[in-house]
Amino acid sequence: MRSPQEPSGRWYEDFTLGETFDLGARTIGDDDIRRFAEVSGDHNPLHLDDAYAASSPLGGRVAHGVLGLAAATGLLNAFGLTRGTLVAFAGLTWRFRAPIRPDETVRATARVATLRTTSKPDRGLVELDVELCGEDGEIRQSGRLTFLVRRRSAAAP
Repeated sequence: MRSPQEPSGRWYEDFTLGETFDLGARTIGDDDIRRFAEVSGDHNPLHLDDAYAASSPLGGRVAHGVLGLAAATGLLNAFGLTRGTLVAFAGLTWRFRAPIRPDETVRATARVATLRTTSKPDRGLVELDVELCGEDGEIRQSGRLTFLVRRRSAAAP
C-alpha cells in the first residue's frame, strides 16, 4: 500500500512524446454554470438568461468559456497523471472553438507534445495538447497546458 506522500502519478521520465490519454468525461450542468457565475463574478446573461441568450448570435445559453477550461483541468487532475509529482502549472495557450451548452457532456483527451528539462535537476516541463470535445465529437476547446513535473533522477536520496 502506498503512503499518502508517495506519488502515484507519473514522473517526468515516465512521459513519452506522442503518448495519449483519455481523461474521461463530465457533464457541465446548469448548476455548474450558475455556481461558476457566482465564484467568478461573471453574470453575463449569455450564461444565465434563457430569453436574452436565445436572441443572441449563439441562439441560446452557453457555459462560460473558462468553465470549459476548468473542466478540462479537473478531468486531468482526476485522472491522476501527475498526482504527487506536479510542482506547478506553468502556463497555457487555449482556444475557444465552439460553445458548450448547459447539460452537455464533454470529454477530454491529452497528448504529450513536448518534454523539456529545466536548469533545475529536480524538475522538467511536460506540455500536453488537450482537446475538450462535445457529445458529437466536435472540438469545443483545445490548447496546450504546460506543467512542471518532478524528475525521478533528482528525487533519489
